[in-house]
Amino acid sequence: MWQDFIALHARTRAGQLALLDRQSGRSFTYAELHAEINRLADLLWRLGVRDDDRVVLLAPSRVEHITLFFACIRIGAILAPLNHRLADQEIAAILADLEPKCLLGERPGFIGLDTLNQDAPPRPLPERTIPLEQVLMILYTSGSSGTPKGVMFHAGMIRANIDNTLSADVLRADDVSIVNTPFFHTGGYHVFCLPMLCVGGTLILHERFDAGWVLEEIREAGVTVFWAVPTMFQAMFDHADFARTDFSRIRFLLSGGAPLSLALIQGYHQRGVPFKQGFGLTEVGPNCFLLQTCEAPLHPDSIGRPMKNSDVRVVDERGNPVAPGEVGEMWIAGPHVCKGYWRHAALFAAAMHEGHFATGDLVRVDAEGLFYVIGRKKELYISGGENVYPGEVERQLASHPHVVQAVVVGVPDAKWGEVGLAWCVIRAPLDLVGIRAYLDPRLARYKHPLHVRILEAMPLLANGKIDRPILKRWGLEIFSKKD
Repeated sequence: MWQDFIALHARTRAGQLALLDRQSGRSFTYAELHAEINRLADLLWRLGVRDDDRVVLLAPSRVEHITLFFACIRIGAILAPLNHRLADQEIAAILADLEPKCLLGERPGFIGLDTLNQDAPPRPLPERTIPLEQVLMILYTSGSSGTPKGVMFHAGMIRANIDNTLSADVLRADDVSIVNTPFFHTGGYHVFCLPMLCVGGTLILHERFDAGWVLEEIREAGVTVFWAVPTMFQAMFDHADFARTDFSRIRFLLSGGAPLSLALIQGYHQRGVPFKQGFGLTEVGPNCFLLQTCEAPLHPDSIGRPMKNSDVRVVDERGNPVAPGEVGEMWIAGPHVCKGYWRHAALFAAAMHEGHFATGDLVRVDAEGLFYVIGRKKELYISGGENVYPGEVERQLASHPHVVQAVVVGVPDAKWGEVGLAWCVIRAPLDLVGIRAYLDPRLARYKHPLHVRILEAMPLLANGKIDRPILKRWGLEIFSKKD
């Protein structure tokens, strides 16, 4: 059964600081957080929300993302946090799919979060037993390759993700962490937010990411652990305050969502900061692998080994296991796999193979059992009959002293079928000749990009990741044109 750990901490560590909300200036002890959750649960009940009803939340990161999630659990409802940056037509399509009972947010027809009535004292709600199969949350995928799908997070999935994190002994009750990634993506809730509340630690909530704010929190607020995506860590590294920030209280930094460049990892290691990568995805949860902190300097480009609840296979196109060192697709099974796609059961069934979810991620495993992400299966392109994995090329490009960021996409070519186009953000002049000369001793020639385009900055998705689909589209627009 699901354990209400906020209620537990409200009894056993009532005065412990649970949450600092920098936007509103409010702070909550565990007792105060528990009371606020009860108030909102009663409010939702007064609004007619009942078992299995969907409650939509459309807002930037703010404390209600946390309190409403637990409030929905108290009354058996399902919270669906949506991307507040979506256009009205996109929102309308998701609402038609969800058929929600209640709309909370700052758009016409929604109940404004700042107008929620706080006058009436909450009525005590009866204790509820939450079975592990009950859906607690629906998160919509970005939809970059088609119609967004609602991923159903059941209680067992969320609990298994928390257990994976805590069993790895990476969080403690005296830890302080920052949450500034959006809650409409899995990392916002499930990397450190819910596990940190479960262990009884302290969260600092920011409405959005700002490199200067994060570095200030590390200096002033006693931050001990922090998770972000690579573009955020790059922005922190490039910030003027990075050199003067004292990282001595940081136990470790964790990156996820996309591969890190080796140069960036080493830049943090040179400051004495334990820095490592994790791995996960919406459908299987974000905490599936663990790289021990002591191993991070020795294997900085590895995501580590599967956590104890994760059954991982690496297979070829026919579903057969590949040999150590060979590249294959990663399939994952375990209690942390989602319940399915909301109202799209056939799509989810198509992604399942022998009880495993086919992630679409290409990996290799070394002799020590350490996993390395090579790239996404759909990003692979074939040049002159040879498979090229963009992630492999990007890691080498990112090690160039003049390259800040690099993304490689396949584009049409009359001779080779497809070739690589490298989109680069650079800190000093660099052209294709220089790139290929640098890659010569590092990669086979067929892996070299044959085109390069320089950008001032990478286009980003709402979660801070690089928008690879738009870079792919731009490349096709350039090289699909007829002369």
